[in-house]
Amino acid sequence: MKLFKDLAKRYFSRGALPYWCILLLDCLFVVLAGLSAYIIHHDVPDSWEALEPLVWTLGTGLICFLIGFRLYHTYSGVIRFSSFSDLLRIGSAVIISVILLFLVQGLLAPRSWLVALSVADIVVWGLLVIAVMWTVRVLVKTVYEESLRQASESIFILGVKAGGVALAKSIRSSQDSPFRIAGFVTDDPSMEHKLLMGVEVYPFDGSLLEVMKKRKVNTLVVSPLMMNVLRGNEGLVDSLAGGGIKILVVPKAREWDGKSDLSVSDLHPVNVEDLLPREKIEVDMKAASELLKGHTVMITGAAGSIGSEMVRQIAEYGPAHLVLVDQAETPMHDIRLMMSNRWPSIKAETVVADIADAKVMERLFEKHRPEYVFHAAAYKHVPMMEDNPYEAIINNVQGTRVIADLAVKYGTRKFVMVSTDKAVNPTNVMGASKRICEIYVQSLDKAVKDEKVKGVTQFVTTRFGNVLGSNGSVIPIFQEQIRKGGPVTVTHKDIIRFFMLIPEACRLVIEAGTMGNGGEIYVFDMGKPVRIADLAKRMILLSGARDIEIKYTGLRDGEKLYEEVLNDKEITVPTFHPKIKIAKVREYDYKEVAGDITAMVTLCDTGDDMAIVAAMKAMVPEFRSQHSKYEAIDKKE
Repeated sequence: MKLFKDLAKRYFSRGALPYWCILLLDCLFVVLAGLSAYIIHHDVPDSWEALEPLVWTLGTGLICFLIGFRLYHTYSGVIRFSSFSDLLRIGSAVIISVILLFLVQGLLAPRSWLVALSVADIVVWGLLVIAVMWTVRVLVKTVYEESLRQASESIFILGVKAGGVALAKSIRSSQDSPFRIAGFVTDDPSMEHKLLMGVEVYPFDGSLLEVMKKRKVNTLVVSPLMMNVLRGNEGLVDSLAGGGIKILVVPKAREWDGKSDLSVSDLHPVNVEDLLPREKIEVDMKAASELLKGHTVMITGAAGSIGSEMVRQIAEYGPAHLVLVDQAETPMHDIRLMMSNRWPSIKAETVVADIADAKVMERLFEKHRPEYVFHAAAYKHVPMMEDNPYEAIINNVQGTRVIADLAVKYGTRKFVMVSTDKAVNPTNVMGASKRICEIYVQSLDKAVKDEKVKGVTQFVTTRFGNVLGSNGSVIPIFQEQIRKGGPVTVTHKDIIRFFMLIPEACRLVIEAGTMGNGGEIYVFDMGKPVRIADLAKRMILLSGARDIEIKYTGLRDGEKLYEEVLNDKEITVPTFHPKIKIAKVREYDYKEVAGDITAMVTLCDTGDDMAIVAAMKAMVPEFRSQHSKYEAIDKKE
């Protein structure tokens, strides 16, 4: 076997067979096919006098075939990479050649030095040429794929339509692929137990694990078009993962268009983000692109999970100038490098600064005068803000006030604030601080519209829940705990959360922000909630670990067991997008809100946590602390 592989590598390697060699082989096939077609209907020549006309006839036919080969360049392809289109070209070339041969025979056959071929002779000649040329190319391709590739791992492919077949072709044609296709898997009963590309199709049901073990297959490769089927069979996925089956998928960041090639190198082990139940969110970004192109855009919190993705998405729309602000130096340096490498034509100002520093922020606004502001800067960790309420006020609330006031002063067209579902009936300081931010920008928008404040800025708020893979979120924490061997810590066995992909969340923020008229608080439909304990169990299974413990640590200060339902029809109204609703909330007087915030900022100088939080509760009456020392304030009321 080793000798066979060595010979195959030698004679089918790149450059081993020049095009002229392919043409000579095809010419030999033409001559042999013509001779065979003649022998089928005529006697074998027994003398040179009988053989000479046949030789001239074969030569004449060869010229006709050479014309067809030249027209369709049948010899220019690499045989080991032959495809259906190559076989189609051969067929077309032979048809043209046969037609030419008919014409030549009609003109020259009466001559004594040519054999008069019948219609059957010519048709059989053409069919034999097609059969031989096709067979040789398929045989070479098969030898190359099956013998040269060091396939060490048998796989099943989930998907029998475009995506699955595209993956199979990529795997079979890639010299570096480590896979050998042992079967396909489908959820379509009509395709079960049929043959596809020479291997059997198995059902995607509870018997799959047993079948894979019996066939000694340990890897399931999933077509991008079958991801929803995979997500909809959580129990089967858990069974496969628990049985030691490795599941490979195309990266979630790449949406397959059904036409482009799928590369083996694109595959990666499935992770929990791929499996979370969600519908694909379609967003028409044309209007946003038209608004942002050629304008100056400021993004605060530009180095964070949401901010950095917004930088990437907005840069694609071709703004004239990006003003990027964050106080995290190293991540901002990364953003600076990204902009210079990927979008060198866009003028990008990367500023390391605190949004609550009014003097620095005013210099930025005065110099750049941004037309659009996307405000994503905020402290977001619930336990940290529960221990440091003055920072929640100074950074989240006062910082938002500084940016919003400057937007009005310097004529910003639109201000889009990124908020959180934790602002809905807040139970913690962080959520309450974001609700105060919402109140301020909404009241300021109304004051501008009522001409109580001079300006043109429209203020829009976007509110959503957890995003997958964001800095400090539960999934990266679980991944690190699993890597270290556990335990994986979950605060409560019944705690649930809503999740959304960062790119999807940012697209919705950009669309809602640019489409809004000002004063709206947009909430996003986050899909189905996910039980965090189930999330942890699935991540452990997918990691291949078997002995990692899940440890329940109890709810943290200010943490909710259940998040609010953001798309409740009683508290929201529909919009231009089915995944975006407008929250119906109480309106506040701008002067009163501004005075309350000023008083809270002054309280921060005292360092009195209880007094600061009491002021927050007075401003946000629905703020009721949970699992927190601030519950004492609620009891006094």
